[in-house]
Amino acid sequence: MFNGTFTALVTPFNSDETVDYDALTKLIERQIDAGVDGVVPVGTTGESPTLSHDEHVDVIQCAVQTAAGRTKVIAGSGSNSTKEALTLTKKAVEAGVDGVLQITPYYNKPSQEGLFRHFTQLADLGAPVVLYNVPGRTSRQIDVSTIARLSEHPHVVAVKEAGGSVERVSEILDACDITVLSGDDGLAFPMIAVGATGVISVASNVAPKHVCDMVRAAREGKMDDARQIHSLLYPLFRDLFIDTNPIPVKAAMAMMGLTPETYRLPLCELGDQARMQLRATLKALDLV
Repeated sequence: MFNGTFTALVTPFNSDETVDYDALTKLIERQIDAGVDGVVPVGTTGESPTLSHDEHVDVIQCAVQTAAGRTKVIAGSGSNSTKEALTLTKKAVEAGVDGVLQITPYYNKPSQEGLFRHFTQLADLGAPVVLYNVPGRTSRQIDVSTIARLSEHPHVVAVKEAGGSVERVSEILDACDITVLSGDDGLAFPMIAVGATGVISVASNVAPKHVCDMVRAAREGKMDDARQIHSLLYPLFRDLFIDTNPIPVKAAMAMMGLTPETYRLPLCELGDQARMQLRATLKALDLV
């Protein structure tokens, strides 16, 4: 169901920090023109922690309306409160998304049984669910055994694996039949080599066609071609995490003239040294 390149969209803000829906529409059109398989609004890269519930829903609606069936929309609608995640997910389903991305509940650090019950209630709503394992953000990993249990639910269809381990892909696929998507641009190529079917990418905000070409080549078994693109893009993959995501990717997009470089606190601008390094990388790739 979910294979290929999915862009974890930034949320562009005006100078007064309101959401810039015109810019968001243009960004999605750019993604569609580049051939991405889907977009993922209001995830971590979309600064969802600082959006109000109304803004969260409005961004999802904008994405669905702009995509208009030309590419898939997987909306971030998770929370560390199951009740809140259910509310956001219901709104996303009403907006017409193709699936929902459900992050591991953060801060309250539930047990594996708590995770299982949390994700099961969300899957019971009927939308295709992509589990999101990112222990660096949440301080809690979804164990492979828990993923295997959840995979038996007809609406738990995939997992975004962002734990920094290629081996996790093999462990998951050995334990159950579920789609695995890389959550790390720098690991997308090796993860696909061992069975992942694509990536939810930050870098494709900046270089969507390059990332699509890499993922497509890897999925088609053209490993030399995929490796070459991976090597070309590696400095970009690295530098987009030179500071907390999405600070570097927003800075890069501003350098490219795609969006204003506006954040909501507690996120703030990239430092001068990091900015110089990022610009040099973009210049080397002929992106600025």
